[in-house]
Amino acid sequence: MSRIIRTDASPILAKAVEYHGFVYTMGVVARNLDGDVKAQTKDVLEQIDELLETHGTDNTRLLQAHIWLKDIADRGAMNEVWTAWLPEGGAPARACVQSVLADPRYLVEIMITACR
Repeated sequence: MSRIIRTDASPILAKAVEYHGFVYTMGVVARNLDGDVKAQTKDVLEQIDELLETHGTDNTRLLQAHIWLKDIADRGAMNEVWTAWLPEGGAPARACVQSVLADPRYLVEIMITACR
C-alpha cells in the first residue's frame, strides 16, 4: 500500500498531503490580514513555496490551482503577483472565483496541486 504523508495535520485538516508523488495543499490564506490583495497574495504564495519545499518540489511542478477572491474586482491585482511568481511557461490549470471566505479580512485563498 502506498504511503500518505500529511504535513502539520490537525483534527480538521492537514497543511499538505502527499500521495504517489502528488502534493495537495490546503486552502492557504495570508498570515497578516492588514495588507491589500497584493500583499496577501504574496504572503500566501510564500507559504505555498514553503509547503512545496517540505515535500521536495516547487512551483515549477504545478498542476492545478484553485483561487478564491473576496472580490473578483481584485483579480487583476492578484494576477500581477501570481504571474510574477509563476515560472515562465509553467502556469497550471486554474480556477479563480469570487467567494465568501471564512474571515471577512481574508482577501484571497489559494489551493495548489503539484507533483514531485
